[in-house]
Amino acid sequence: MSTRSTDSARPRRQALSAEGISKTFGNSASAHRVLRDVDLRIEPGEFVCIVGPSGAGKTTLLRALSGLAVPSTGTVRLGDRVVTEPQAEIGVVFQDYRGSLMPWMRVCDNVAFPLEGRGVPRRERRSRAEEALTSVGLADVGRKYPWQLSGGMQQRVAIARGLAYESSILVMDEPFGSVDAQTRFELEDLTLALRARFGITIIVVTHDIDEAVYLSDRVVVLSGKPATVVETVDVGLGGERDQLLTRAEPEFTRLRTHILGRIRGDGAPERATKVESAALGSE
Repeated sequence: MSTRSTDSARPRRQALSAEGISKTFGNSASAHRVLRDVDLRIEPGEFVCIVGPSGAGKTTLLRALSGLAVPSTGTVRLGDRVVTEPQAEIGVVFQDYRGSLMPWMRVCDNVAFPLEGRGVPRRERRSRAEEALTSVGLADVGRKYPWQLSGGMQQRVAIARGLAYESSILVMDEPFGSVDAQTRFELEDLTLALRARFGITIIVVTHDIDEAVYLSDRVVVLSGKPATVVETVDVGLGGERDQLLTRAEPEFTRLRTHILGRIRGDGAPERATKVESAALGSE
């Protein structure tokens, strides 16, 4: 992308934090508490994945972090600023790329569309959209419609829209859950490459523990009902990741098994340690 899209041109990078946030849906007679006293801090430039059981409130937490939902109690902060609404510094990539892309608009127009609300001039919107599409390997599809592209290409378009917005934080909700395994691996590696190139902070909610370990600097584990953070796991696999070599490392197996045990709870960490030891002993 052009020098306009380098680190210095993006909004100032700041930490994103959740301070004791809880979220309850419904009234007092039929209240459903989803999150309980969640504390979390994501440093500028980090890649953090959030995992947990199905229905644990991962997406609810992500919506609160991105300003799309206000917690019932507690505070979300971007730097020193309280987040109560969507922020220009935070771009969001949704799980259902088909629902987020407008089928009657060409690909380049889909990518450029959010910039209109920020008052970006038409010519610059077009330029930034084309540059973002080039960054995700779709330089020649701008004139096509979303329905003319494969699922993986449509998700690349959704990622390109986040890049064109030039946010310093990219929040992604199950971004690769609707594509085949090979395309998923390609999109994971693309996301790592974009993080390395632009220095952006990336937060991903995923149900796939292997994916979380492969992508992350840290994995935030949610568990319980209502959900809270049971552990934040540091991933010491280095900056360079490879789909075959990284996933074959004993440390990858150890991390995956440990996180699964923390999600399952109730003695599962002890069982997971036995499984982990057996797996490592067979290598």
